[in-house]
Amino acid sequence: MASLPLLLVQLLSIIVVGRVFARLLRPLGQPAVIAEILAGISLGPSVLGALLPQATEVLFPAAGMPGLALVSQLALVLFMFLVGLEFDPRLLRGRVRTSLFISQASIALPFALGAALAVPLHASLAPPGVPMLSFALFLGAAMSITAFPVLARILTERGMIRTELGAVSLACAAVDDVTAWCLLAFVVAVAEASGVQGALVTTGLTAGYVGLLVWVVRPLLAPLGPRAGSDLSPDLLAGVFVVLFASAFTTEWIGIHALFGAFLFGAVMPREGGLVHAIGSKLEDVVTVVLLPLFFAYSGLRTHIGLLDDAWSWGVCGAIVAVAVAGKFGGGALAARFTGSTWREAGVIGVLMNTRGLMELVVLNIGLDIGVISDRVFAMMVVMALVTTWMTTPLLSRLWPQAWVDREVAALPGPTLTPAALLCVSDPAIARALVVVGEALVRGTSEELLALHVTPVDRPSSYLREGETAQHGPLAALGTEARLRGVALHLLAFAAADPIAEIARVAAVKRAPLLLVGAQRSTLGGPVSGAVGQLLDSVSQVVVVVEDRQLSMLRRVVWVDADGPDRVASQAFAERLATGAGVPLATGEVQDGDLVVAPCHLATTGLPAFERAAAVAIVRGAR
Repeated sequence: MASLPLLLVQLLSIIVVGRVFARLLRPLGQPAVIAEILAGISLGPSVLGALLPQATEVLFPAAGMPGLALVSQLALVLFMFLVGLEFDPRLLRGRVRTSLFISQASIALPFALGAALAVPLHASLAPPGVPMLSFALFLGAAMSITAFPVLARILTERGMIRTELGAVSLACAAVDDVTAWCLLAFVVAVAEASGVQGALVTTGLTAGYVGLLVWVVRPLLAPLGPRAGSDLSPDLLAGVFVVLFASAFTTEWIGIHALFGAFLFGAVMPREGGLVHAIGSKLEDVVTVVLLPLFFAYSGLRTHIGLLDDAWSWGVCGAIVAVAVAGKFGGGALAARFTGSTWREAGVIGVLMNTRGLMELVVLNIGLDIGVISDRVFAMMVVMALVTTWMTTPLLSRLWPQAWVDREVAALPGPTLTPAALLCVSDPAIARALVVVGEALVRGTSEELLALHVTPVDRPSSYLREGETAQHGPLAALGTEARLRGVALHLLAFAAADPIAEIARVAAVKRAPLLLVGAQRSTLGGPVSGAVGQLLDSVSQVVVVVEDRQLSMLRRVVWVDADGPDRVASQAFAERLATGAGVPLATGEVQDGDLVVAPCHLATTGLPAFERAAAVAIVRGAR
């Protein structure tokens, strides 16, 4: 029987190994899901079990597997709820026909090829007693999966999420996701039910439950959206969990799987008012960093690469990979080309639709749990999921280089002119000071300000969506302060594994001559380090680091004259502020409420006069 100490040791080892693989693969541009799958396989019989069988028996004994299985299933229920939250029907606006055609083509072709491949493989690879129909339907459905969360993350990190091609790809993946899960639900019903009649009853119950969620539950939830945007109370969160688990139980009782109930409930949650963002931000880190790796480890423990022990097995595995790529890439690319995309654009869509990752593992575990595929087929399909996900990033870089993405982003609606400054914010507390300084920069001119918030991510999905970015966190504070002061402020938000590199990229694409950065801790009395220091080393523009000391308005600007490489830039910035705000520019003693402008190298001196300032702005000149 599983014990708590054993489970804790398993969790510790799984998280540590997963982080190690993530760091090793990050320079290759691979998503974290690849690292976590490899970490799970390395802890299973394929690697650790082959090298140190005793270690596997101690760390993952057979008696402890039921406990790990239950926790991994709970992790999957929560994750599929997050995937449902991630599905946004608004992606389909204006793209319904194109998205439907491409997504259905990228399901129909791989499904047909997978089912056809199952025919010669059934006799030798299907578990005893599994009918040909169930085996063929499941293999076809497994070939049809696109990993919507992984695809969303790849698009977000590359900046394609706001481009036309990225939006079409994401909409296609969203439709693909829903269709494939409905198809899988039917396949599971066929496999689990006694005959086609039982499958039709299960499918009918599923359709009725979907209708109940869409036409009854969703309207009842709608009033919660605006209320939860600012106050996600414990009672409300508990109520969400109650309905979530009830939905999961219902679909399990119907005869498909608890995961479908979790996904469907997430998909009908109201998007207005920030409820989705609030719940997602609370759950995502715990689920994806702590709980979900248990599922990868459990999948890895069930993956026996050693079962592929002859040329025939590896040949079949290669055929599965080839059929999967031909079906998914070919179906998506040909359909995109038919709808008017260029061949290169169609290739990008095909590559993205071929991304499988975590969602494929979820499907494969369902198949293994219900006994419709064997351990050997499971191992072959896991290899297919790894290969098809691994190839996405390098192929995407070849077909659609990052420079092309940058040019397209630069042409997007936003500031109509080159912005006067790019405001980089990570802490809501600094918002007021940044807007006060930004207002002085653009007052009396036609110039505009651009605000940017970059969320660091190392996870399968992200909750940054266009239209929601201005409603939460640091950007919300900036937007509110700008509206109060009548300042035109355009807002951008991204999620990226390397926030500093993303800020530098946006600054270059938008041709911002100046960056305003809020300091979360004092910049005086020591070297400028941490994220601010990294940013200073990464960009060539003038950078102004603002340390807020309750700056609510500009009364006077005090420039600290000091020789050094940033003297000219700091003086020019101080003069521009004073002129724009219509306040005196002074040198010398600091009075209460002054904004002090100093060259960057003076940050190490900790001058006592700065203590009376309402804000300190250290300026590093252009490099």
